Amino acid sequence: MTKTIDYYMSPSSPWTYLGHARFAALAKKHGATVNVKPVDFGVIFPQSGGLPVAKRAPQRQAYRLVELKRWSEHLGVPLVIHPRHFPVDATLAAELICGAPETQRMALAGELLSALWKDDRNLADPALLQEIGRSHGVSAGDRTAFAAYTQEALARQVFGAPSYVYRGEIFWGQDRLELLERALAKSQ
Repeated sequence: MTKTIDYYMSPSSPWTYLGHARFAALAKKHGATVNVKPVDFGVIFPQSGGLPVAKRAPQRQAYRLVELKRWSEHLGVPLVIHPRHFPVDATLAAELICGAPETQRMALAGELLSALWKDDRNLADPALLQEIGRSHGVSAGDRTAFAAYTQEALARQVFGAPSYVYRGEIFWGQDRLELLERALAKSQ
């Protein structure tokens, strides 16, 4: 039985970063194919009730930082809590992922996520994107695919990053990977 997971993500999401390697390992363990689909949450949030970090209430912003630190420590994943280049317009980074061959998208996305959240680098820097893209054989992004994935995500009622869609069911957040794994195991 073929297992396919649509992975709606943002290269600027710390939650996507915290779950990315675990998700990749989980998909491999269950023989699942992953369709990496970067989307524009700047388009999705206003239509789904979400707010960018800077527009959230102060207590929500403060708690987000507490949770990022907790999850980073819990998972043993290094995380720069206050990267110099966040918030960042990650459109070019997302388009770069869209321009990559499907076989390179997970690795490319992982490297871009790490660049921001581990190495404190600027995902809006074209030189950085060229450097990382070149190491994955990608020289250009795909704006059309990025826009199409965003519209697809809206149609599927995706509202946050990361979202994993398996057999029509949304699993939102890296803290739902255990539930996604259960769903994958049931369909053995």
